[in-house]
This record gives sequence, C-alpha cells and structure tokens, in this order.
Amino acid sequence: MDIREILIRYKEGSLDRGSASQLLGALTVGEFGTVPSPEAPEALEVLEVPVAVEERVSGGLADTDADVVAVVGMAGRYPRAADLDAFWQNVSEGRDTSAEAPADRPGAPLLGSGERGHFLDAVDEFDPEFFGLTEDEGRLMDPQERLFLETAWEALEDAGCTGSRLDALTGTGGRPRAVGVFVGAASADYALLAAESWARGGRRTPRSGHWGLAGRLSAQLRLSGPAQAVDTSWSSGLVAVHHAVQALRRGECAAAVAGAVELLLHPSRARAGAGEGVGAVVLKPLRRALADGDRVYAVIRATSAGGSARTVAPARFGLCETRGSTVGRIGDAGAATGIAALTSAVLQLRHGVLAPAGDGHGARPWQGPRHAVVAFAEDESAGAGGVGGLGAHLVVEEFVPRESRAAVEALLAPAPRDAVERDEHVLLSAPTPRHLAASAQRLADHLDGAGPAAVNLPALARALRGARSAHPCRVALRARDVPRLVASLRRFVADDGDITDLRDGRGDPLGLSALPETADYLAALWRSGHVERLTGLWLSGVEIDWVALEGGPSGGRRHAATPLPPSAFLRRPLWLEPDEAAPVHRERRG
Repeated sequence: MDIREILIRYKEGSLDRGSASQLLGALTVGEFGTVPSPEAPEALEVLEVPVAVEERVSGGLADTDADVVAVVGMAGRYPRAADLDAFWQNVSEGRDTSAEAPADRPGAPLLGSGERGHFLDAVDEFDPEFFGLTEDEGRLMDPQERLFLETAWEALEDAGCTGSRLDALTGTGGRPRAVGVFVGAASADYALLAAESWARGGRRTPRSGHWGLAGRLSAQLRLSGPAQAVDTSWSSGLVAVHHAVQALRRGECAAAVAGAVELLLHPSRARAGAGEGVGAVVLKPLRRALADGDRVYAVIRATSAGGSARTVAPARFGLCETRGSTVGRIGDAGAATGIAALTSAVLQLRHGVLAPAGDGHGARPWQGPRHAVVAFAEDESAGAGGVGGLGAHLVVEEFVPRESRAAVEALLAPAPRDAVERDEHVLLSAPTPRHLAASAQRLADHLDGAGPAAVNLPALARALRGARSAHPCRVALRARDVPRLVASLRRFVADDGDITDLRDGRGDPLGLSALPETADYLAALWRSGHVERLTGLWLSGVEIDWVALEGGPSGGRRHAATPLPPSAFLRRPLWLEPDEAAPVHRERRG
C-alpha cells in the first residue's frame, strides 16, 4: 500500500486516523509522494488503436479535463465469483473457472458429456419483494433482466448513488435523477423456453425484446436519463459504455449505469467453453465525481466503436485486455465479455497488479503511471459477406488525486486532545423486516471482517444516512464505537428487535414532508445538534435529505464515499411455471 492508496482509503473512511498515521509513518519516503517498490514490468502489448483514442492518451491527465469520465461504482457476478472481491481473486491468481454444466438448472442439459463451461450459480433465483414486485411479475421477467437489475442496484449502492444522493443528480432544467442506463445483451433464451412451455400447455409469456433490461431499471428508480439496450455481439458491454460516455459528454445525463449480461439457458446455444456473466459500472464526469466526493476507481480517457475505430501507428499500454484474454477467464460470455474485460482492467489499475495473462507469468506489481486499453476487434467469425460484431476500444487510466504534503503531515500529526466521543446514530432500512435483519447481519459481518481500526464510525453513519435509499422498514441504533455497533447489530438480529414498519402507509402522519417549511425546520434541528429528534422524524416516515443537511447552509453536496456492503437480497427460485424451477424450495441471502 503506497501513500496515494493510504490517503484515498482515509478520505473514503475505510481507514481511521490512527491506522492511516501508522501506515504512513512506517513507509520509508524518498521524494515526496513516492515509495521504493519493485521494478515496473515492461508494457505487455503493442497494439494499434483508433486515432481518437491515441490522441487522447498522448497527454497527461488533469482533474479538470472536461471529457474525462470517472468510474465511481462497480458490481458484477462471474463464474465462481458471486461478487467482485471473488472475481479479483480469480483474475489475480489465474484460476480456472470452468465446470460441468449445472444439472439442476431449468433448461438442462446445456452441455454434452465431458464438456465444460463457465457458469453462474443460482440464475433461476430472484428477490422480487426487494424491488416491490409480485412473484408473478418476477416469473415473467427474463432472468437476464432480473440479474442486471440486482447488479445495477449493487453498483449504484457501491457508488453511493441511492437515496438522497440519487435525487441530487440533476440534469438539464433541474431534472432529478438524471441517470442514463445502457445495457448490452445478445441472447433471448427465456423466450425460447417460454415457447416450449406454451407448446406443453403453459400460458405464461415473458415480454420479448432487450429494451426491458434498460427500461426496467430506469422505470423502477424513476430515472430521467436515456435508457438504451445494445446488441453488438461480444462487444455489447463496451459499446454500452461508449454510449454512456458520449451521453455524459453531451450533457444528456449527470451519471450513467452501463453494463451487460449473458446467460445460457437453452440447449440450442449449448457449446463447450460457453461462459456467463453480468457486470455494471456507474460513470460520472470526473469534475462532478470530485465535487461530490466520490471514490474514483479509475478514469476513462477515450472510447470508440465501429467506424471510428480506424487504426494508426502503434501505441504502448501497460495492459491490454482483449476478447481472448477475457474468454480465458470467464469463457465465451457473449454480450458480457466486454464489461468483464473492463472490470478486470479497472481492478488491475486499482490494485496496482498485472494479473496472469496466460503467458506463463504470475501476477506482477504494476507501477505508475498506469494506462490500459480494452480492445475488441471487429468480429469476423461470420465469414465473407456475414455480419460480425462491432469493434470497440476504451482507454482507462488509474486516478491519482492531487494530494499535498500537508495532507500527509496532517495525518502524521497527533490527534487533538480535546476531541469528545459521542454516540452515532446508525440508520438502517429495508423493504421487509426479514430484509432488514439480513442487511444488519451483513453489516455486522462486514465490520467484523474489516476490524475496528479500519472503520471510521462517523463516516459510516453518514454514508448510511445519505448514500442509501430509505425503505419502509426502519431501525436506528446508537453506538460510540465500532465494537459496540457490531454488538448492537447482532442483538437486533438475534432478538428480532423492534422496528418501525411503514408498509401500511401510515408514515409521516402529520404530512410534514409535503410542507415547504419542513426543510427549514429540519435544517434548524441539524444546526442545533438535535440528531436524535431528526432520527425520530425519519423513523416516523418524514422524508429527510441528509446530504443537503450535512452540506451546510450553502447546500453543498460533497459527501465522501465510505465502503459499505451491499443490501441483502433474499433470493428464491422463480421460473416461468412453478414446477419448472429447481425441485427443492430454497431461499438464499445474497
């Protein structure tokens, strides 16, 4: 861990002051801002890239570059990886993710005897209640649509773009929730299964067309940005990111969700080496991300797709992610291949490690400055006269914040002796009491795993207030330190603690949320330190814009990101017909 990473983690709240000071003090610092490290490896790839891409990468990165786009949130599920932590372990260790086709999946058998592929677990499961949907609605949704809905929600939570912070993403004319959605998808196996079910007498028919992948998320969250589905074969995920970046640069939205999904559900597409996956990234203009205090995973300097991918003289990059390198990790994952390649590149940039690439080398340290290109050539597999997939390129770089010597010295200085400890109000909410208990359990496990020294409790409480959506089932816990918070969370789960349940529609009985004077009243309570009174109003159902309150009288929206675990889903098997799902009823937290 170098000085840059320590400072980033401290600002995010994942390191407290004491831990950051110890880490900085332990480093042998030569010239300010550098730490002795292993020799950087040579560039892995010499590759021809589009004119526009090479021009953009030729100069240095400035925080104020108008066209630079920040990756501020990510989520995904890939073979043998239920989340991106597990995916990074697979990528960094070069693990083989192939397996036999799952025998209990509806639509099986998907592969022949002895054949292997790369599959996701439990793709027949979904949690409709979390999104306010009925069981029947869940059954009629394409599993790809369900999977992307969950993944996009996790990416938005990772970016801190739910709750008050989502409302604050205003577009042209002050439109709230100006977030675009761009999704790559190239298969429709669920429709084939529905046709076969109809022939057997079933009468459930899912909606056809990929438009629902983008439209469902946009409608579900009342987003006001553009929503578009993309099908360009293996490059679908990259082209979706390209469209998202262009929409941000044109000012069509304040932020964007871009991603892709691929599931193999019908034997007609069965093939050895098949892969599956789903991924999503949340993008913002870098200027906006810095103003909002977002965690920046990496920055996208340039994108191109189709005819704009004209090549010129070779340019050097430390990392080149291609369709081939990605297929080696997750199989032939169709539309999801591109978003998996981008995710892999961002994780390598973030961790400063070059993952094994099938060339006999293991993982290697990657020293800065770090530049990567994700390059998918045009798909020519259709042969002469055929129709192939679109070529696409992205140039991605590490983000190096402009930290000063003063920032390091301030951390190394002794903490003020007159600091007074006080209780923090930790607010949790969920769609149902069972979801609330599951999320409390997940938060307790997350805090135990991180350790008390790695968690800034005030920052954690602030993030839970302002960066998470307010659901109808609510609880407020008070704690002075992390161990006491963990104990309170575990007591709440074990004792089935009291909650406020607003699902009956009796929330905010006085109608305060609708009164224009309420905002001034809430601000006065905050300025006077009456957090307990505000907490009581929130529990009663009053809508509170915590981000606006904590931004002060100026209405500032800066809100430093703090790592939080995703909300818990309570998934269960849901298929077209009840008897076509997996034979054993199960519910799984995920």
